[in-house]
Amino acid sequence: MSSPLTPPPRPIRLAILEADTPVPGAHARYSGYRGVFTHLFTRALASSSSPSSSSSSSSSSSQDQDQDQKQQQGQQHPLSSYLTISAHDVVNNLSDYPSLSDIDAILITGSKHSAYENDPWIVKLTEFVKKVLTEQEGDGDGDGDGDSDDGSIIKGGKKKIIKVIGVCFGHQIIGRALGQVVERNEKGWEVSVTPVGLTDVGRRLFEGMEELKIQQMHRDHVVGVPEGAQLLASTDVCENQGFVIPGRVLTVQGHPEFTTDIMEELLELRKGTGLFNEELFGSGMERNKVDDGVFIAQAFYKFLLQD
Repeated sequence: MSSPLTPPPRPIRLAILEADTPVPGAHARYSGYRGVFTHLFTRALASSSSPSSSSSSSSSSSQDQDQDQKQQQGQQHPLSSYLTISAHDVVNNLSDYPSLSDIDAILITGSKHSAYENDPWIVKLTEFVKKVLTEQEGDGDGDGDGDSDDGSIIKGGKKKIIKVIGVCFGHQIIGRALGQVVERNEKGWEVSVTPVGLTDVGRRLFEGMEELKIQQMHRDHVVGVPEGAQLLASTDVCENQGFVIPGRVLTVQGHPEFTTDIMEELLELRKGTGLFNEELFGSGMERNKVDDGVFIAQAFYKFLLQD
């Protein structure tokens, strides 16, 4: 994105489906994943940065608050002109889902849980996503606005499409909802800033880039690509690093929302519990530098703008 975008006539209503809480330090700073993604989109929509520039998501906690304030002061329009963001705790409250008539898009966050598990909240989340994604655009029978029988939204006789974004666990939940196998990756963990090679489709989506640097924290993966979807990127460890269904779905296996401080805290915690050995921890800390999170968030927003 070469320059900040002009706000749309009405801000996009984005529902964050929170599949976990951030690590303690990040939770204290941001008050949940809604705050983490608000921080990301604030920088993305104020920025004219190119990939891997200094305004990427690598800012530290000591800079976060000042950076947000300065960028919002420098913006001609506040974030609320572009997005209204709601949060929904889908782990602890099985009824905390948005009404489809009140939103334009959902974003499913990352989680320490595995998307192939069958805990009631994971099954409910998968079924909700499946419901949203199986609704097809078409002519409704009514003349006015309202909810159709299948839960889609009819606007002037036409069903409105709810766009879906998935990040890490969210990417995997969408894959599961679309019929793909999600499983533990025998090749192991991907952690910290990792280059992902873009496909032709990915290069078009990300403005001609050959690769992106994105924070990672996973050892589960989606096997294959759903029918009708197009692969965006791959690594040697994880072939499916994200996919797109134009106008409907956009996913990434990585974490564009993670700052260096969030990643450092995660690495320290998982080393402390013995989940990460010294080699994996050291490699992750060494690579925990500049990434393309802000640039990826700009692509998310442009996806949300598409008809």
